[in-house]
Amino acid sequence: MIAFITRRLLLLVPVLLGVTVVTFTLTRIIPGNPIDLMVSPLASAETRERIAENAGLNDPLWVQYFRYIGGVTRGDFGDSFVTDQPVLADLTSRFMPTFELTLFAMLLAVILAVPLGIASAVWRGTWIDHVSRLLAVFGVAMPVFWVSLVAIYVFFFLLNWLPAPQGRIGVIITPPATITGLYTVDALLTGDWKALRSSVQSIVLPASVLAFAAMAPLARMTRASMIEALDADYTRAARALGLSERSVVFRHALRNAILPVITMIAIVYGYLLGGVVLVENVFAWPGLGRYVYNAIASSDYPALQGFILYSTTAYVLLFLLVDILYVILDPRVRI
Repeated sequence: MIAFITRRLLLLVPVLLGVTVVTFTLTRIIPGNPIDLMVSPLASAETRERIAENAGLNDPLWVQYFRYIGGVTRGDFGDSFVTDQPVLADLTSRFMPTFELTLFAMLLAVILAVPLGIASAVWRGTWIDHVSRLLAVFGVAMPVFWVSLVAIYVFFFLLNWLPAPQGRIGVIITPPATITGLYTVDALLTGDWKALRSSVQSIVLPASVLAFAAMAPLARMTRASMIEALDADYTRAARALGLSERSVVFRHALRNAILPVITMIAIVYGYLLGGVVLVENVFAWPGLGRYVYNAIASSDYPALQGFILYSTTAYVLLFLLVDILYVILDPRVRI
């Protein structure tokens, strides 16, 4: 296992190196000039040229790239053109809000999608199966930003059940003392019930929107894997031996069908990292998604490169965790 993990971590180096090359090239062709946001429109050409020279934007691209790689190896992702802060510090301060949002969205998606997929496979062809497939089509077809706007209109404007999109907590509520960086968990651990109520109300809508988009592929994969497992020879043998249907479904079929679902969970989490950009912007969520949205709009090269490098690293490490779970859950992989 140690040798397996070591090999995968070593493969991470060329993957990230390739990502830096592609990212560095693509960020330079984004329309817009970051100098326009760094100086006044009335600034002289000499002032603009001096700022561009100090930022290293006048150097050849290959010089800029190797300077960037040298900084990354030292943990220096450069300074943001917009915030004028180190990109690594910006990413670190915004990581926990995004992690909290995607964590609750993923948990909600798994809790809803896996039982729905199992029920759809067990009672295939019934109304449960039809409803499951209809929800999956809606979840895939509807853009997350449109669902976000509709959810705000219905649950805030019409019904007034949930607060306006105002970030992680109410504007007049003091955030809980920092323990984990997750407002809901910190408020629960410190007994700050006022902050807990406000943070839960604030996260319900964005997490539900992301979960609705994520549960569609999870439910479809669970249904397809369960149907294949329920039609397999070992399942027929289990039924022929007189085992109960509950034992056949959960002890035999589900254990074999869960492996592709785990892979899909990793893929969907990568999708959440992309979808959270729009959702955070709509709900004014102060996380990485909103940060990179502003970076794209302002041609903030260092911030954009740092976010893509972060998301790629998280995605690769997530699949490493999936591979380890495969080894633990499936004896055939170990053999």
